[in-house]
Amino acid sequence: MNPLDAKQPSYDSVRAVQWLDAKLRLLDQRVLPHTVSYLDIDSASDTAAAIRDMVVRGAPAIGITAAYGVVLAVRQALTHDPQNWQTRLQADIETLAASRPTAVNLFWALKHMQSCIAQLPAGTDPVNALLAEAQRLHQEDIAANQRMGELGAAFLQQGGKDCALTHCNSGALATGGYGTGLGVIRSAYAKGYIRHVFADETRPWLQGSRLTAWELVEEGIPVSVICEGAAASLMREGRIGWVVVGADRIAANGDTANKVGTYGLAIMARHHGLRFMVVAPTATIDMQAADGRAIPIEQRDASEVLGLGGKTIAANGAQAWNPSFDVTPAELIDVIVTERGVVEKPTTAAMAQLMAGQ
Repeated sequence: MNPLDAKQPSYDSVRAVQWLDAKLRLLDQRVLPHTVSYLDIDSASDTAAAIRDMVVRGAPAIGITAAYGVVLAVRQALTHDPQNWQTRLQADIETLAASRPTAVNLFWALKHMQSCIAQLPAGTDPVNALLAEAQRLHQEDIAANQRMGELGAAFLQQGGKDCALTHCNSGALATGGYGTGLGVIRSAYAKGYIRHVFADETRPWLQGSRLTAWELVEEGIPVSVICEGAAASLMREGRIGWVVVGADRIAANGDTANKVGTYGLAIMARHHGLRFMVVAPTATIDMQAADGRAIPIEQRDASEVLGLGGKTIAANGAQAWNPSFDVTPAELIDVIVTERGVVEKPTTAAMAQLMAGQ
């Protein structure tokens, strides 16, 4: 058999969100990489808690989880009040919406599921109908990620270097499967365009060292973890051509909110002549936010910065400033990759053209 005819490895085995035995099953990302544990969830309130407590994280995964959360909420509402279940449902929708304020996919998914509820034909079983819709969204996300992987990998081929740097986790753990930024890296590695990945630790939750490194090790893709403070030196050595990240919300002009530390990477990349790629589905694009100033930035508990592993490490009496995200201005982004296509040097006009489907 000609080795060129052999099936190309997919490097795609991780799934963080599943529907199994009439329950939502989530891979608990708080305890990775040393413990692989799943939580079975059967209520909307527990779904919201899982999102808030970062059992599940990453904008696309949060959106998919919220869609399944609506299914659980409808099932509960029907059980308690079959005649007025839609009225009872609203409290659960509000609880889900309050779980993470920055991830626009959360609100997109809730709005979409509410629209589906409003359009249910008379006599339809709402639980089965909404479950089918949530599963469709899940599968569409995986397909979209694979499409973005193909589109983004083509740019990495042009980068002139065989290593890439990523921040936080934009992989299968952050999506329905395959990943956004890490999906591009998966695809580029499978095609032989890159041979090694550098992953920022991503403090304070260490998503890079705990999650991205775990995913890549699981798939057999070589990865080195670096401290955030080492990124500039790595860039100066000339070992990488691209920085590849995901996004939690993208404004109408291309300004992008992602895990805190992304903005600094973009500044350093520009200084060192590297290219900077954002990979996200169009559900992440908020055309109602004119620019990054309109994106709400979640402030998280100070204990995440002042401690580690449940133990306080900072000096007693020290305070902390703990934004979960920062905003990278569009002028520092070379390309935004979506399932609909690619925007190079994003502007308001280019983003509008993308969203119009032209």
